[in-house]
Amino acid sequence: MDKAPSFGPTVVLVHGAWADGSSWRLVIPYLLERGIPVLSVQNPTTSLAEDVAATRRTLAAIDGPVVLAGHSWGGAVITEAGRDPKVKALVYVAAFAPGAGESVGDEVGGHAAPPALSKIIDSGDGFLKLSEEGWISDVAQDLAEKDARLLSILQTPLSKSTFGDKITEAAWEARPSWYIVSTEDRAVSVELQRSLAARMKANTTELKASHMSLLSMPEAVAAVIVDAVNATRP
Repeated sequence: MDKAPSFGPTVVLVHGAWADGSSWRLVIPYLLERGIPVLSVQNPTTSLAEDVAATRRTLAAIDGPVVLAGHSWGGAVITEAGRDPKVKALVYVAAFAPGAGESVGDEVGGHAAPPALSKIIDSGDGFLKLSEEGWISDVAQDLAEKDARLLSILQTPLSKSTFGDKITEAAWEARPSWYIVSTEDRAVSVELQRSLAARMKANTTELKASHMSLLSMPEAVAAVIVDAVNATRP
């Protein structure tokens, strides 16, 4: 694989559950317009270990520093994968950020369940999906209904085991972090997001957005990532 340019920080984007790298499709142009190299990971969402491995493969293709950004479940992935010495900053977008020995399930269980969790469908084969109604009403409610329905159609199944997979060492404990709280989130507890941002002592931005701020407010999300990139420059 060709290596990404080494003239500045490369942004690596990690998507969440029931999604793929195209979740970032509206954020990416804002970064490219500013001359920032970008790569997007395609995680299998089959386990924390396998998603971290996919992210590490992307990191291995880069010469120079990295700003690693994760949305939702992707926050757990960057928390583990972000220990790579190339990673100089972390950006969490309505994302989980477990500490060492913690799982996403631990974080979810510590707060009142948001509405989207009641819309999860168990396929009976070890994988989960979100119902179309859940996407429209509780995950992407600030997008046009046709766009929320498309996300439902395109979603990737999530292994049930991911909720119990534990972080071994949290990258945010040793690296500067940025956190975007979605104040209208109905998929990840807003109170959880705020508590995670406070625990990390993250540079925090609040957006009046659904869980899918990266699609409903991509310029604002990109602006936070740009701030993180600028902070890593000499």
